[in-house]
Amino acid sequence: MPKAKSKPPEEMTFEQAFEELQEVVSGLESGEMALEDSLRLFERGQSLAERCSQLLEQAELRLKQLVPDDSGGYREEDLEVEE
Repeated sequence: MPKAKSKPPEEMTFEQAFEELQEVVSGLESGEMALEDSLRLFERGQSLAERCSQLLEQAELRLKQLVPDDSGGYREEDLEVEE
């Protein structure tokens, strides 16, 4: 179950939001809550999922690089990471 005084999603790191989202899913799957509590928890889960998605998108944007193109300008390309 999520912690009583948890932070607003916009202040959380990906790891914090994802961990709490997992707790929310477990709580909802248990089916042992009143309808109002389930709805509140569902809304919290929506916010957490949105935060995780936002942070993943930001990380993806950071993994782009500019490379010269044939016209003398630049184009965006996925960053190739060697393992």
